[in-house]
Amino acid sequence: MSNPQSEIYRLIDLMPASGRMTCKIVDKPEQHQVMAAPLPLPWQTRLIEINFDLWSRLPKPQRDLLLLRSVCWLTDIKWFKPSLNQALLAAGAIGALVEAAQSDAIGVVAAGGLTALAATQLWRNHRTPRREFEADEAAVQVAQRRGYSSEADAARHLLNGIESIARLEQRPHLSFIELLRCQNLRSIAGLSPVGVPEALRKP
Repeated sequence: MSNPQSEIYRLIDLMPASGRMTCKIVDKPEQHQVMAAPLPLPWQTRLIEINFDLWSRLPKPQRDLLLLRSVCWLTDIKWFKPSLNQALLAAGAIGALVEAAQSDAIGVVAAGGLTALAATQLWRNHRTPRREFEADEAAVQVAQRRGYSSEADAARHLLNGIESIARLEQRPHLSFIELLRCQNLRSIAGLSPVGVPEALRKP
């Protein structure tokens, strides 16, 4: 895609209002991935990084669903929703600042370690199968408000998009999480009577 700007404008128009306010699409021609949505820290912009040369090889419906899926995942991240991990992250960050002000190297290391541990746990919480399923299902619902005829139709396009990305990135197989997501989407699309175990949806 020689000039991705028109596609960026189209994708921004496709986003729900919450996505337009919080997410930014970035052209990353050097990345191997077709699309990446890094977990943002609280003060960072929520980026959707796209290699538009690879992206242009996907059919439009797959592009639409993949974009909506990333937007739904990013907008669901609530850094300041009260929880133990958020409290630990805040306590660690404040502790590190206090210890740094007092020139206490050991205290800084300890507080920094607590902050890193809490941040890692938060990252894992946002990458659980339940969160992945929820983002897929939210994208399918948004797609129906953007002109896709049915839940099954939207789920099929997202399923095909996941599989197409793996081929474009020349990966030999899907990841375990991607396989679970595909099975869930096959069930939504009516392509399989078997969904994913309910145990995987538990927090």
